[in-house]
Amino acid sequence: MKIAVEGCCHGELDKIYESISYLENKEGVKVDLLLCCGDFQAVRNEGDMKCMAVPPKYRTMQTFYKYYSGEKKAPVLTIFIGGNHEASNYLQELPYGGWVAPNIYYMGYAGVVRFRGVRIGGLSGIFKYHDFKKGHFEFPPYNQDTLRSVYHIRNIDVFKLKQIKMPLDVFMTHDWPRGIYHYGNTNQLLHKKKFLRQEVESGILGSPAAAELLEHLQPSYWFSAHLHVKFAAVMQHQAKNNASPKVTKFLSLDKCLPHRDFLQIVEVADRPGSSENLEYDPEWLAILKATDSLQKPSCNFWIPPQDNGLHTRWDFRASQEAMMEVVNDLSGDLCIPDNFSLTVPAYDPNRPQPNAHPTYCTNPQTTELCATFGLTDVYALVGQGAQNYRVEGATEEEEDEDNQSTGSIDEPSEYPTDTSVLSSSYNPDEITIEDEWEEEEQGVGCAEEKGTDAVVPEGQVRGQDSDRDSSPSRETATRLVLPPPHAPPETEAPRRSSLSLLLPPPTSSLSTSASLSQGSSEEEGGLTLARVPKRNSGETQGLPSHSGGTPQIKRRNQSIYTAVEDEEAGEE
Repeated sequence: MKIAVEGCCHGELDKIYESISYLENKEGVKVDLLLCCGDFQAVRNEGDMKCMAVPPKYRTMQTFYKYYSGEKKAPVLTIFIGGNHEASNYLQELPYGGWVAPNIYYMGYAGVVRFRGVRIGGLSGIFKYHDFKKGHFEFPPYNQDTLRSVYHIRNIDVFKLKQIKMPLDVFMTHDWPRGIYHYGNTNQLLHKKKFLRQEVESGILGSPAAAELLEHLQPSYWFSAHLHVKFAAVMQHQAKNNASPKVTKFLSLDKCLPHRDFLQIVEVADRPGSSENLEYDPEWLAILKATDSLQKPSCNFWIPPQDNGLHTRWDFRASQEAMMEVVNDLSGDLCIPDNFSLTVPAYDPNRPQPNAHPTYCTNPQTTELCATFGLTDVYALVGQGAQNYRVEGATEEEEDEDNQSTGSIDEPSEYPTDTSVLSSSYNPDEITIEDEWEEEEQGVGCAEEKGTDAVVPEGQVRGQDSDRDSSPSRETATRLVLPPPHAPPETEAPRRSSLSLLLPPPTSSLSTSASLSQGSSEEEGGLTLARVPKRNSGETQGLPSHSGGTPQIKRRNQSIYTAVEDEEAGEE
């Protein structure tokens, strides 16, 4: 089946569905499924906008409310995970996942579902160590601290995902697994996003939790977003238990803007005879039931149970009997019911209410799911005693780190890769949330190089200079996050390889890399690839613009954009 993968949505559902329709008509294909990798912004009304961590002047309604109200219906089944710019009060209603609108499904804090026999997993949010060990204690109305901590991933969700033992076909995270940049064209990445150089060279870019899950789950495909750049990589894992080594194809895409690579179609082999409906995954449901008692909606740290003599149980993997039990709970019908319902009024453009307060309530979908499987509605639980779970304000340093949100940590970590001493230096080119939205407003970006595609190397290539790789601190950081590539490093850019719209089935093991990049038929040896339509700049109407020909750029980011402006001026 053909899956459309989208990077950061930012509420632009109309544009995304229009782009899919354009591709279908142009290439003569039919997209079966859309996967969105975070920053979905399921904003139902003005109150929801106040629960989204973006500067107030950029809290715009966008188009999701049309799909929530029923004015429109998603033309293709859409599955998404949460990022770090979300209407968190709405997503918290669905901790185990559910429909946010007809035909639009949210994966929850973490989850696994099946579509046409393809197993799709996901983890919402971004990694920040200072909240990683806490429970999901946040509840609206949020303060400036919980407005951000609410979208930080927690170790309880990572622990649940690490109980999975059956193969996954697709996995989604918003931020990147730490170290994945060594398995693609790193030099090209740093050419596009110069401000990432320090963290790449220090080995601290990305999420260590996602890297741990990548090593454990080893899915066939891993899709991410967050850094607003297209980047592809192929990672060959170490062989386990005398089995053939698995290969994960990684793809990160940009945000939905003109002249950005935000959408790509891949083909994944489905299972003949499988249901055409979105289905629950028995193994995941069994894991949820087994780990339900471990959930504590508290800001206190939680340590996962270990085989150290202090816990009666530490292995929560699902047995065959436990999976059969959840199937029986559903009377043998694994199809996820179409039980969406409105929980708050939708935005009415004819009757705007700019002073509306955020609303919060339990969701009937979660109530029904918890009743069926004996699960705890953690959102309802924390709501009963919300004042007991408030925490003191985060420091200015933590808030600034959150704004930068590239996945760095600033405290000692339980992970084998403790690079906290490397992440304390200040990066003058780091883009904060404020800067990034301002960049979008002005239409200037460091990745605005038309016709440049991320290319997967033919072999396992480390796209770094040899003297940089030989750094002791770098070797320590990278070796323990992800296994090093197996092929010797190349001094030149990796070779391009041809790949049509078709990708190998998820069950196949590849010994060489393949390209996940888009390109013209001339670039790819005459093969026709799907191209994302380049929207005209006039489609960004409504965004503030500056008079004059020179955009106003914050001084600490000016060095990034100067070269790009010169290049673009030359192209014109």
